[in-house]
Amino acid sequence: MKRNCNESPPGQLLQGIREFNNREWFECHETVEDLWIGEEGEIRDFYQGLIQIAIALHHWQNGNFGGALSLLKGGAGYLSRVSEQCQWVDVVGLIADAGRMRAALEELGKERMEDLDPEQIPLIRTVSIART
Repeated sequence: MKRNCNESPPGQLLQGIREFNNREWFECHETVEDLWIGEEGEIRDFYQGLIQIAIALHHWQNGNFGGALSLLKGGAGYLSRVSEQCQWVDVVGLIADAGRMRAALEELGKERMEDLDPEQIPLIRTVSIART
């Protein structure tokens, strides 16, 4: 099924958001990947960005400094091609959060990456959609 950013999020995306925000990043990747397969254009970039940021956090959690930095940047890059809000997700906020975490990790360096302030870990936030 071809989706777009103006639609309500499918249940599977809501599940992925819950997993992401519960720090179940690998599970989020698996859930959203099922949505990503077969999509095109903006919505594909949206799902790809979410997947890459989820895996970046999974890498950070497992001590893979380079993988975390690379995928935080790549995920934000995919999301930068997407509307400011997509399927109720605050895309701009997630890009900013990913950038802040990446900058914080670069400052800490590989040896101190586990000292990251938990406040720097991105969350997926939803926005209220105005109905006209």
